Formats: sequence, C-alpha cells, structure tokens
Amino acid sequence: MMKSLRIGGGAGYSGDRIEPAVELAANGKLDYLIFECLAERTIAIAQQAKMRDPAAGYDPLLEARMRAVLPLCAQNRIRVVTNMGAANPRAAAAKTRAIARELGLPDLRVAAVDGDDVLEALLAGDYRIADNGEPVASLGERIVSANAYLGVQPLVQALAAGADVVITGRVADPALALAPLVHEFGWRLDDWDRLGQGTVVGHLLECAGQITGGYYADPGRKDVPGLARLGFPIAEVAEDGSVVITKVAGSGGMVTVGTCSEQLLYEIHDPAAYMTPDVVADFSGVQIVEEGPDRVRISGGRGKPRPASLKVSIGYVDSYVGEGQISYAGPGAAARGQLAIDIVEERLQLTGARYSELRAELIGMNAISGQMALPERTGEPSEVRVRIAARTGSLQEATVIGNEVEALYTCGPAGGGGATRSARQVVAVLSALIPRDLVRPAVHFEEPQDETA
Repeated sequence: MMKSLRIGGGAGYSGDRIEPAVELAANGKLDYLIFECLAERTIAIAQQAKMRDPAAGYDPLLEARMRAVLPLCAQNRIRVVTNMGAANPRAAAAKTRAIARELGLPDLRVAAVDGDDVLEALLAGDYRIADNGEPVASLGERIVSANAYLGVQPLVQALAAGADVVITGRVADPALALAPLVHEFGWRLDDWDRLGQGTVVGHLLECAGQITGGYYADPGRKDVPGLARLGFPIAEVAEDGSVVITKVAGSGGMVTVGTCSEQLLYEIHDPAAYMTPDVVADFSGVQIVEEGPDRVRISGGRGKPRPASLKVSIGYVDSYVGEGQISYAGPGAAARGQLAIDIVEERLQLTGARYSELRAELIGMNAISGQMALPERTGEPSEVRVRIAARTGSLQEATVIGNEVEALYTCGPAGGGGATRSARQVVAVLSALIPRDLVRPAVHFEEPQDETA
C-alpha cells in the first residue's frame, strides 16, 4: 500500500484566523501543520522592527498561534513548519521553546532556519533590479532589507534532525509543504517531476481558506456555505505526489473543482514555468477531479531543473503618505464634501505643500467608479466622507495633509465631523536575482538541554 501524508494549511497570511488551525490540529488527523504568514512587504517591516529591538522581528501572532496549537500538536504527534520567523527566525525559535516549556512540553525540539538575509552580498555585487533594470545601488540608503527565497534543503535537514517545529524566514511559499514530502517520502532533490507535483501541493495549501471557498465566494454566482466558520484545507498526499484536497468534516466552506482551480491559478504568471528555488514547476498538465463532497483529487504536475539564481525580495522606503478624512451628513452633504476638497486642494497650493501624487474622493459616492458614476445619480446621498491622501518625500511633509483636513472643523463647510489624520512611511518591494552559491542557509536548534531551570 502506498504511503500517504496529511498536511494542514493553518494560515494564509500574517493576520489570519487562528481558530481554523486549532480545528485542524484537533480533528484533522494531520502529520504536519504549516503556517504561511510571510508576504513580500512583511519581512521588510519585520526587519525594521528587529533594528529597533534585536529580540523582535518575527511574526506578531507567533506566540498566540503557538500557544493555541502546540499542546494539540504534541498530543497528536503533528510537526509544525512555518515562516513566522520573518526577519528573526532564531528569536522566534527561542520564543517558541519558552512557550513550550510554559505549556509543559519540555522535550519539544525547535529548529530555526536562517541565511536568507543577503543584504551584504547584494550590495557587494553589481546586481540589477528585475522590475526596472536599474542598479540595486540606486536605492542607496533607502534599502531596508534583502532576503533570498530559500528552498526545501535546510527545512528537510531540520526535519531529518528531529525538529518538531521548524521556523524559517523567507522561503518559497510551497516549500513549507514540499519539505515534509521530500523528507517523508525520500524524494531526490533532482526528481523534477515529483518536485513539480509537490510544488502543486504547496501552492494549493499556501493561502489556507482561499481553497476552501473564502476567496472564491461571490453571492448569487458562487455561493459558499458557512463562511463565518470557514474550515482550512487538508492535503492527503500519496508517495507519487498526487493529492486529495479536503477539510475537516462539518467545518464551513467547501472544496470543489472550482475552488481548487482558482487557487491553482492564483499568482501564476506562466503555468508551464512556475519558478521556485527547488524546481521550475509545470502546472499545464494538471488534472482536477472531484471524487466526492469536499474531496478533489489533483495530479499531473511536472517539473524541470531548478533555476541557477535565487530571487531576492528587496524592501525599501518608497515614500510617505499623509491622509485626512472628515464626514458630512444631511442636506447638501455632497456639495459640502466637494467644497471641503476644493478648500484643501487650494490650501495645499497656497502653503507650498510638497507632494508627488494627490487623491481626493467622496467615499460612498465616487471612490470606486470615479466621475463616471456621477451623471447617473438621480438623488443626493445623505452623507459622504471626504478622504484626501498624498504621497510625499518625508514624514513631515505627509503630516501637512491630515492637518489641513482636520482644520476643516472650524475653517471649512458646516457640519464636518469625525475627522481623522495620519502620516506613515511606505515600504515597497522590488526584486533582483542573486547566484545561488552566495546564499548559505543554516539550521539552528533551540535544544532543551541548553536551558536551565
């Protein structure tokens, strides 16, 4: 009989719900539980947090997630793989060990995988930004972080050494599920077709509730039951890589050919050449067959040799945004809202405010459809909310925008209320490629014997 493995997708982004992961750990009969919590900008923001505090820089929900699932995972012999380490996997691993001790799990083995931080290597070479062809050096001191997408090798190493929990920084999202498959089934790292099919599995799981109907739902066209208690996915993977996607019986949502097809195509530029650090996966021959209620079999993924270079996600300070909002209600609300916009725009000109982009809108009236929506209106709205935002070159310049909107309380049209203002830094992301041999991942264990009572 062919060996199989059950992997649960416990999170699809940093702020995802924790409750469905608890349900998976309790009732999913899992071998592995993965948490995919690291978006492109997330690690740059985490790097800034680490600069302020060397013990910070990992996912802010790490502690809550670990406290919720570790007792169940220990009880049910479920191993955890996650990228919640963000910019500081070793601090995240140390925190997880401390939580395990508090929970009465002193023998839990926690491994951190790092080495994805390649800022020094990137700055030392003559590399180009893939998005625009400019030298990486052109970003100057605005660069916050540079992290290469690691593959499965260090994760497999950690699992082979007995880790119960593996915490990484920047890895390719599918690697969180592919690593357990490589480890458990003994797949070679040059078995391109199996790695390609395993990448299909990881890609299907990485966004959690999207594949069980969350992102699929569209009332009247694609109705999904029980979204308030959406169940997260389980992958039943056979040794050849073929997989059945399902969920915990009785949980909300659904698993259908439609939900799986949409997730398979999610964020895929070329289905025949989906590039990861481990393999160039080919999804073009994938077959999706519904076997029964909430059971969909997916097979046919293939692969080609992995790329020679690794993608690097570069976080940098792009600009600053200043924003102000204020509401108007009652007769003439739209006219007063438009007058408020006119006043602020003129004030910004009069005071010489500096900005590169300005947006002003009446939310609920023209924020989505713009001016195209206005000629069709037959009546006046009873309330509008003015929002004015501008992109600037400094935080000081950004604060001016909200200040001018707030001043409308006494200097603008009648009846303004609920004013808010904010100014924030904008961290953006660009990409580059770096030779694979310049990236040196490493595994570190937070060993129980290293701790003293």
